[in-house]
Amino acid sequence: MDLKVWMYLSYLAISIGLVVWVAGVLSRNGLVFLVEVFDDSKLAKAVNSLLVVGFYLLNLGFAMFNLRYGGRIVSMAHGMEELSLKIGLVLLVLGALHFFNVFALNRYRRGRQRQNAPRPPVPPAGRLAMAGPYPGGPVWFPPGRPPVPPQQPGAPRPGPAPEAGPPRTDPGQAQP
Repeated sequence: MDLKVWMYLSYLAISIGLVVWVAGVLSRNGLVFLVEVFDDSKLAKAVNSLLVVGFYLLNLGFAMFNLRYGGRIVSMAHGMEELSLKIGLVLLVLGALHFFNVFALNRYRRGRQRQNAPRPPVPPAGRLAMAGPYPGGPVWFPPGRPPVPPQQPGAPRPGPAPEAGPPRTDPGQAQP
């Protein structure tokens, strides 16, 4: 047999073996990821089977398509170089398809997680001011009551309305 025929046979054996091995590993280990993505075991198994079939079709089709291309083989070293180039292309296609599948499924999973994110059980009862009028930070305001505007440093704080009765005096203040 011709040297090129041996190279073709080696290429087919290695390519088919790689595709079958990678498909098996991805099918076994990817099922856990698909169950998390779809949150349904039955749907995940069905999608996994479809992905494996598509994986086989695309990669084996590329391997067969790639078989046609190549120059004339003049020596065993040249045949090995041609073989490694063809197998390298198959490996790059395997990796690119795997990356695309994981990327697409991860985007789908993140969208589902955002859609299923828990909502607050009740609407908020008040609001937290970003800069409260009192030193020490934010202050909670009950619903329907507007926040007190900030005071100037050293200005007296507004207090409750004065009660009816005798006027208050400070001990240090002079009596009339």
